Amino acid sequence: MSKFSFEDLTPDLILDAIESVGIYAESGLLALNSYENRVYQFKAEDGLRYVVKFYRPERWSKAQIQEEHDFAFELAEAEVPVVAPIKHNGQSLFEHQGYVFVLFPSVGGRLFEVDNLDQLDVMGRLIGRMHQVAKSKAFEHRPTFSCEEYLHTAKVHLQKSNLVPMGISTAFYTILDLVIEQTQAQYKNVQTIRLHGDCHAGNILWAGEALMFVDLDDARQGPAIQDLWMMLSGDRQTQLLQLDTLVNAYEEFCDFDHTQLKLIEPLRAMRIIHYMGWVAKRWSDPAFVRNFSWFAEDKYWEQQILALKEQLAALQEAPLKLLP
Repeated sequence: MSKFSFEDLTPDLILDAIESVGIYAESGLLALNSYENRVYQFKAEDGLRYVVKFYRPERWSKAQIQEEHDFAFELAEAEVPVVAPIKHNGQSLFEHQGYVFVLFPSVGGRLFEVDNLDQLDVMGRLIGRMHQVAKSKAFEHRPTFSCEEYLHTAKVHLQKSNLVPMGISTAFYTILDLVIEQTQAQYKNVQTIRLHGDCHAGNILWAGEALMFVDLDDARQGPAIQDLWMMLSGDRQTQLLQLDTLVNAYEEFCDFDHTQLKLIEPLRAMRIIHYMGWVAKRWSDPAFVRNFSWFAEDKYWEQQILALKEQLAALQEAPLKLLP
């Protein structure tokens, strides 16, 4: 477990860091919903609103963070709507008393509706535009989606945490191993491009009349379908209609490899297991204990056994296909 703590990130230190790049806060700091990093919104003396994000130390290297920023700048230059970092003296990545941070303009908007086919049509075109830029080159420093990280390392974090109740530990790890085995068997020989990486409704905003990407913190190499499948919801028939809407719109701007449809359920399994491993890994952070208190309850782990059984069944079903 990491010994790192955000306790030293005091309001005074935050304000000093912001001032070090020539911006002076006029309002107080409003903490935004972020567990991995620490993110605050504020109004500055210039009358504009900003967001400052302090990266969790030891998670990404400076080279990896800079690649995230450069990807955002590349997308913005290609007129793909994205909230890109603010530059000061030609730089976007700053450091103050050991904390690495970035500033963004504060962008308001309404949330994207994943069950709205008209909005999914717009979203498909937006992701297609992003991927057309993304496939022009590969990340050099950001990682790639892998079974090692998302399955095996996540399992290690769970085992080390000792949070799985003893009475159901055998049942939990038995079904977990079956899902890992099935996922690894299906997730192989994958063609990758640069991705948003965490493309769900919470990271997409309607800003005015346009959709806009926010938060490229999880950007990495991976299959194109990763940025599409999290838009799917509901029963299988509903997902087929949503998928058809997304892909048809996507292909207006970028070619889509239809063989990647078989990766949807393996990627869903990887997300489920990685999420559990992530919370277990961060359990020494008081913010996680406070906000994920249910993670230490027997009921949660009983539910996860059922969820993993359902996911194993999904992995054994025929992959989703586009409508004829």
